[in-house]
Amino acid sequence: MEKEKYYINIGTGEISENRYQNNDDYVIYANSEDISLLRATMENMHGASFDSFIRAHIPIMPYHNDKANDEYDANMTKAFRMVHQLGDEQTKSHIESMGILSDNQS
Repeated sequence: MEKEKYYINIGTGEISENRYQNNDDYVIYANSEDISLLRATMENMHGASFDSFIRAHIPIMPYHNDKANDEYDANMTKAFRMVHQLGDEQTKSHIESMGILSDNQS
């Protein structure tokens, strides 16, 4: 499959073939299968974020024992790992400088 250029904003969950306003935090080259996997990961991340928001409003649930936060963190790391793998050199360099991926980056 041929890879196309995409602009990514992990914070907003945006994946676009068109550069628009602040959607270009990261640039990747991906095929439709890669995009489907990345989109699913970012949707899982945002779903966990909502669950965490709900938990924050229930005072009897301790923050340190929050499955939603753990899921959010895991999906965010997975999303950054995917963007790093598919990214252009500037994207890879920026993600590496953030130090959010383990030492065995692919």
